[in-house]
Amino acid sequence: MPATASEALTLALADACHDPLEATQPYGEDDSIMRMMVTEQAFAVLLIEHTLKTITVLQINYLG
Repeated sequence: MPATASEALTLALADACHDPLEATQPYGEDDSIMRMMVTEQAFAVLLIEHTLKTITVLQINYLG
């Protein structure tokens, strides 16, 4: 992944660490757990664990 796309995704993930529901979009049914982060050149599927306050990146796709 080119540096500019990687940087945009990194910054978006940092935003998600501070406010995961505001920085992401629902992935499928809006259960506040499975979320998607979309940037101009990439997207990531995330698992938000509210109790433990963790975010697990399940998938990253580079859109080119």
